[in-house]
Amino acid sequence: MSTNPTNPMVPPAPDDFDIELKMLMEAVYLKYNYDFREYTGASQKRRILVAMREMECDTVSSLQAKVMHAPDGFAQLLQYLTIPVTEMFRDPEYWQALREHVVPFLKTYPSLKVWVAGCSTGEEVYSLAILLQEEGLLERTIIYATDINPESLDAARRGVFPLDRMRTYTENYQKAGGKGAFSDYYTAAYNGALFNRVLVENVTFADHSLATDSVFSETHFVSCRNVLIYFNRKLQDRVLGLFHESLCYRGFLGLGSKESIEFSSYGERFDVLSRRERIYRKGVA
Repeated sequence: MSTNPTNPMVPPAPDDFDIELKMLMEAVYLKYNYDFREYTGASQKRRILVAMREMECDTVSSLQAKVMHAPDGFAQLLQYLTIPVTEMFRDPEYWQALREHVVPFLKTYPSLKVWVAGCSTGEEVYSLAILLQEEGLLERTIIYATDINPESLDAARRGVFPLDRMRTYTENYQKAGGKGAFSDYYTAAYNGALFNRVLVENVTFADHSLATDSVFSETHFVSCRNVLIYFNRKLQDRVLGLFHESLCYRGFLGLGSKESIEFSSYGERFDVLSRRERIYRKGVA
């Protein structure tokens, strides 16, 4: 990073990498309408460096050229910009808190709409579907599972997960208050664990960008876990605004373990239901 030794009051100028990175994100937005311009710098840099190595590009500018002109360039880059880091019943205490603090209220509605935003490859969707089925709510629930990565959405639709992950998922499920045998929800097939299609009969998997798209339905519960950590403050506020608009009167919001709304412009518009597990309820105002 360059500096200005003659005037310490002048902020350091961005280096070439930062300049090229901004140009790349602007080009991606203008050509493909995918907006990564407000993603946090450190995370974005790490992912771009990996993309450069794997796509054999020496500079960000050469990566940009490949993304703009090679037929599969952007599709390949998108896999690095949206690296999924997830597992079924991740943070079991969160799922236990949903059962205790949210499900009793959800049971009072004759029908439900739930939005899983940033669903990635679907682990969160299937976890939620299992929970809702065990609580007698799945049949009257419509789930919207959205993401910006088409390949991740396709994987979520297939519902096939690695067999070697089932031990961890089973342990998570049990800690999360699971009421049955986790193995009852899948069968071994296609070199993986194929999950029961009943779980996703009422799930709509759809492309939706939290950075550019609008609210599409009123919902009773929004789950968006470990997504906001990749956004800067401006984009976080936009996304929380979408969730607030989508939620019905006194609807519920679940975030990731490292995320919070308390320092956002929407902090006072939600009540804290479980501070430790990051579960909130839309305020009355």
